[in-house]
Amino acid sequence: MSSKPTATFLDYEPVSLTFGTSGLRGLVKDITDLEAYINVKGALRYLLASGDVHEGGTVVLAGDLRPSTDRILVASARAIVDSGCGVENAGKIPTPALILRAISTGHAGVMVSGSHIPFDRNGIKLNKSVGEVLKSDEPGIAREVERVRIEEYGRTATSSIFTPAGMLKTSPGLPPVDRAAEGDYVRRYVDSFAPGGLSGLRVLVYEHSAVGRDILGRILRELGAEVVTGGRAETFIPIDTENVNDELLDRLEGLVADAAKGRPLDAVVSTDGDSDRPLVAAVLPEGDSLGRHVRFLPGDLLGIVVAEYLRADAVAVPISANDAVERRMKDRGVLLQYTKIGSPYVVSALEELRRGKTHARIVGWEANGGFLLGSPVPLNRGVMGALPTRDSTLPILTNLVAASEQRIGLAALWEKLPARFGRAGLVDGVPLPVSRALLTHLVPPGDTIEVEFAGVGLVTRGRSEREPTILDGPSADAWRELKATLARFFTPALGFDDIVRINVLDGVRIHFRGGDIAHVRPSGNAPQLRIYANSDSQARADRIVELGLREPDGILRLMERALA
Repeated sequence: MSSKPTATFLDYEPVSLTFGTSGLRGLVKDITDLEAYINVKGALRYLLASGDVHEGGTVVLAGDLRPSTDRILVASARAIVDSGCGVENAGKIPTPALILRAISTGHAGVMVSGSHIPFDRNGIKLNKSVGEVLKSDEPGIAREVERVRIEEYGRTATSSIFTPAGMLKTSPGLPPVDRAAEGDYVRRYVDSFAPGGLSGLRVLVYEHSAVGRDILGRILRELGAEVVTGGRAETFIPIDTENVNDELLDRLEGLVADAAKGRPLDAVVSTDGDSDRPLVAAVLPEGDSLGRHVRFLPGDLLGIVVAEYLRADAVAVPISANDAVERRMKDRGVLLQYTKIGSPYVVSALEELRRGKTHARIVGWEANGGFLLGSPVPLNRGVMGALPTRDSTLPILTNLVAASEQRIGLAALWEKLPARFGRAGLVDGVPLPVSRALLTHLVPPGDTIEVEFAGVGLVTRGRSEREPTILDGPSADAWRELKATLARFFTPALGFDDIVRINVLDGVRIHFRGGDIAHVRPSGNAPQLRIYANSDSQARADRIVELGLREPDGILRLMERALA
């Protein structure tokens, strides 16, 4: 549109929601009833126009346990009804449970959740009748949202259903909760894994404010585990499974000490706020070298165990994943395809692999541990259907079952994984235009995604293990210049060896001779610059991130000043 629409009846300046890596996100103060209504109604118009849903059809609606969720659910329900559709109120359930229900019934879905972000923020995740909204859908949704915005802003104070503060004048409430979605989700696991498969295990469920806390405990019990609960909270606690720090580990240590009561525990499990990302920690009776009695396994490594248990033959993961994934899949002869960061990209890759019809067991996962099943997979008791969206329950159960079947503890199971360690961090206050300018210096022109510096020649590859090709001419010169630029910041004085490989699928991922990896990536929708590291020791991975984040002269700040 040529100009920003305005609403004369509002007494505040509206802030539009924007798409993040997965779904719409924003500050609660900005997600007024009007803003939620506009976005849900616009998205449904897009789905109606594309034929994904039909007028008079049903939309499954659910939310998490944030204090702002109930209000946004009501505004979303009003948008659904005003779009000519009915509402199935699935209640407070995990995002994957909502999407499972929507896909199985051929309905669209709306999940009100901010996932792992703080309680002063929230979000809305929309899905089609066939699965997640993809990046290719976002421009069409944005156009319809803009049209709805113009319509709603054009109303008068009398004709609008919203107050000058952007809140509904009257609250229609929600239909009674329908427990079908919850029941379907529980049966998905109870009917697939062997009865009693977790017998003999004593598992602590850290409940905090995760929306799936009761459902997870129920599934574990039905599969035979003795479940102990702890840490239940009535206020919202943000848990980011991709950033498990010492503070959270200390909290888990305290829960284990309180729950043990003279009897050993085997594991601590939990999820993030909307229960689509797992947290799994082994309990170490004797403690480790640092005196800790819990050992957390990052999600990208957790996914390796799941993929092997399911005997996957094709895998899709974001480029930021620990390179232990690449090493293990190569050893097993499994096709690995890298994607940009964000579940919609992983979903698209799974669909691409499915259409190829050359692989039967297609899976994907993210560094946060959320696991996506791209094809049906036979298990002990039955065939588990595809669920191409992040899920926390499958990786939790699979790691516990795999250890139980091998008659070893989780820690012993994880010792079989490649010894690669990771860390991630970020600096705030890097404006998006600065990040974009930085990328123009770090991504050479052309379609080449990855280059290996092999002797005097440059070898290129795509997102998966396709046949390599030789790069020459001006393109090769541009990549050599990029290598020289990066070597100015990642220096031998800081412990970095020669650069042997660079990938620019999402940000710039730098491989060094000796095994270190540093990955620099601007945030997609926040003023942040991120750095990821992999190494053969946790201390070195930690050190790489520390060097990147140091103020005011760390690698990221130096790159920002020199290149942007």
